[in-house]
Amino acid sequence: MLKLGAPQRAPAEKRWCEKVTVEFRNTGGSPARSGSVTFETHIIGALGVDWATITSSQSLPTPIAGGATRSETYTVCVDSWRVPLGMRIETQDVSAVWQ
Repeated sequence: MLKLGAPQRAPAEKRWCEKVTVEFRNTGGSPARSGSVTFETHIIGALGVDWATITSSQSLPTPIAGGATRSETYTVCVDSWRVPLGMRIETQDVSAVWQ
């Protein structure tokens, strides 16, 4: 079983991107050999209104041995036109599927 830590966010070079670090903990006895990580990135307006949630996926950092913990930093971006000046993004939710 793979458990995910809370996403740790950091700014990236462009306002429509951010660096997201996720900790993966394999609490099972066999390795996670393949899979994907899904990010739910919220587009937040200047007054704090959540305008949209964009979903994107990237590869899981495999293999993750049974009983091991591994961290990976991903660059998560949305289309630049979705984030006009004064708005920002926040990747708030992360999930994973694995085999």
